[in-house]
Amino acid sequence: MKIGLVGFAGSGKTTVFNTMTGLDVPVGYGGEVRLGTVRVPDERIDRLSEIFRPRKTTYAEMSFCDVPGEHGAEKKGLSSRGLQQIRDQEALCLVLRDFDNPAVEGDPDPEGDLEAFHHECLFADLEIVERRLTRARKERADAREIAAFERIETALQEGRPIRSIPEAELDRSLLRGYGLLTDRPLLVALNRAEERAAEPMPGALAARIAELGAAGLTLSASVEAEIAALDPEEQAEFLEDLGLTEPALNRFIRTAYGLLDLISFFTVGEDEVRAWPIRRGWTARQAAGRIHSDLERGFIRAEVMPYDVFMEYGSEAAVKEAGKFRVEGKDYVVADGDILNIRFNV
Repeated sequence: MKIGLVGFAGSGKTTVFNTMTGLDVPVGYGGEVRLGTVRVPDERIDRLSEIFRPRKTTYAEMSFCDVPGEHGAEKKGLSSRGLQQIRDQEALCLVLRDFDNPAVEGDPDPEGDLEAFHHECLFADLEIVERRLTRARKERADAREIAAFERIETALQEGRPIRSIPEAELDRSLLRGYGLLTDRPLLVALNRAEERAAEPMPGALAARIAELGAAGLTLSASVEAEIAALDPEEQAEFLEDLGLTEPALNRFIRTAYGLLDLISFFTVGEDEVRAWPIRRGWTARQAAGRIHSDLERGFIRAEVMPYDVFMEYGSEAAVKEAGKFRVEGKDYVVADGDILNIRFNV
């Protein structure tokens, strides 16, 4: 899962990146996209690892990409290079400045920055869609594709992002390869000064974020950077003093998981306990392919123990004795927390 941190120069985007990844890349204008990977905290993996004591414990991972911010006189305009760097991301996190920054001209304007970013992406998508429609009509392309792009064109002309169109109304398989920005899952992070770190999102901004089909959270990147450098016990005390219950990284990942509709299943044993992130709704056979293509190709069955059931009985043998151990076929829809053992033959 690759999330691109985007925003206008001076928003604190690179500080957010450093906080999330534990890296220390230089803060400033320009440069290339920077990449950092973090493990996804999961108490279930911790507990399974304590039980199985494997040689290796592997958490799900999330990759953050620090996309350089636009700056200069036209700071609220995205260059063609900037647009392409954003298109390369699976999901977007827009960092909005809500603190005084001497290096940036003008007062913070998170609502204005959100609208500026939204309209830049909207116009970029509309240009692609109109160009494709012109060509599709000329070439008498598949009627389904033309109808889909007409549906998108209408939404964009009305100022609505593509992500606002329900799955049931749009076959998104027809959109692959176009890099449409407003169809990307969007998380909006309001980056505040330390003294306002625990304040809730303003109602008007929260409502607008919801209208755009996005999710939102608040944080203070400078404070979170300090927290990340502390020992766990000191972290808890610092967070309590600020009126916060957990670090921003945990809230960010939980929000991102929900936004991307991700769940985790587990594989366990003496060699390794591992979390595997997949899209909600994936079948057992698709989940097997997440582990290795051979498992998907030669899939026979999946042996399933829900995490809560396993923890209730304490062992696979006890789960079987209680009649809670299940054997499922290729079309079984994997649930969050399922412990899977894939049987296959290639």
